[in-house]
Amino acid sequence: SGQMSPSEIVTAFVTAIKAKDIDAAVALAAENISYENMPTSPVVGHEGLAATLRAFLKPAGTVEWRILAQWEMGRVVINERLDRFEIGTGWLELPIAGVFTIDDDDKIAVWRDYFDMGTYTRQYAELTNR
Repeated sequence: SGQMSPSEIVTAFVTAIKAKDIDAAVALAAENISYENMPTSPVVGHEGLAATLRAFLKPAGTVEWRILAQWEMGRVVINERLDRFEIGTGWLELPIAGVFTIDDDDKIAVWRDYFDMGTYTRQYAELTNR
């Protein structure tokens, strides 16, 4: 391995999620990945990651995660994103700061996203009339 830089690995991961290619996304993650949406408890492992991604992506027609800025420091990558989900006739937009740690096998070992859960739930309720 060692073909991709940590930043390129994260970009490939986001690209797979935008394409709703959960298998490709999971393939870039360590088997014991810790996926941490900071308002909630961590999801650990490939199965949990896949299930969580499916839950997020399933209601969305189009998924558009924009990386607004990205920094690589050693094996840690930080990005500022606008994660957009087309739900019904509108778009749910979630500003996010993500922190990714890449292990020695060039896999994502930790994915930690910081965002406001209220921003997500409020828009989701409006778009789904729930």
